[in-house]
Amino acid sequence: MRRISVFAWKRQTSTETERKAAWYNLVYISQSGRNMALPYKAPLLRSAIQFLRGVVLRKATTSYCTAPFSGRVDVNGINLHYQRTGWGDHAVLLLPGVLGSGQTDFGPQLKSLDKEAFTIIAWDPRGYGYSIPPSRDYPLDFFERDAKDAVDLMQALNFKKFSLLGWSDGGITALIGAGTYPSLIKKLVVWGANAFVTEEDLKLYNAVKDVSNWSKKMRKPMEDLYGKEYFANTFKAWCEAMYKLASRPDGNICQHLLPLIDCPTLIIHGLKDAMVPSFHPQYIHEQIKGSRLHLMPDGKHNLHLRYAEEFNRLVKDFLCGT
Repeated sequence: MRRISVFAWKRQTSTETERKAAWYNLVYISQSGRNMALPYKAPLLRSAIQFLRGVVLRKATTSYCTAPFSGRVDVNGINLHYQRTGWGDHAVLLLPGVLGSGQTDFGPQLKSLDKEAFTIIAWDPRGYGYSIPPSRDYPLDFFERDAKDAVDLMQALNFKKFSLLGWSDGGITALIGAGTYPSLIKKLVVWGANAFVTEEDLKLYNAVKDVSNWSKKMRKPMEDLYGKEYFANTFKAWCEAMYKLASRPDGNICQHLLPLIDCPTLIIHGLKDAMVPSFHPQYIHEQIKGSRLHLMPDGKHNLHLRYAEEFNRLVKDFLCGT
């Protein structure tokens, strides 16, 4: 048996007895990918014993969990961190934006996406979140590298086919993943993404390159996660990488891959997104055959956080539809 990771999970319950009873570890994943759950703390009361026994039994047979648990797996030489929740047949990978992680970027989705319909994975790309080391770097093919890491992670977790939900940089990664590995992708949802870089985009990046000019509210989550220096230096390096991509013919990031995407695709765009002009989602929509474009009049770049209930409902309807 190959040890991949150790997980700790706490179920949110209504009583202190149940909360104590719900602590246990999810330990080994076998070569076949079958999860095995073992109790860690024996409850003190009969009712708690009965409760825990039922939870563990369901976990052993259905990979059941109601709150995210964290895991790690070695992929392409990197120890990648991810969060997992839900037990549905439809596997979904959430891909965060620049310097993003499951923790910072997808709280409402990890909490509220339908856990009976979906098994939800939120990953931290190499150099982001808890997938450090290594420190993040930005070679010209960093989007392609992230796409391969993401797909290989899902394969390592024994998901043969899965859907991609990508925000911002994660949306670009998802587009590349769907275009490069079409046989593995069920459905695709992207928002805040672009397939090329323009002079208008570069002006936007220049305006935010120095994070000391951001509001304290905007900086705090990233500084808490990374520390001030790592956050500032890494974001600056990302901006410089985007300048280099802009020097390619037509500023191409993944334009050439869009016609190769053959899975059902939903593009969501907030009309008040200050970081992604509307011509970007329109272009993606035009290039992906059969794709749908959904506009949110009041949506900004973080529409999935600001309007989480509407977003989650929209995503569920799309992923569960025919």
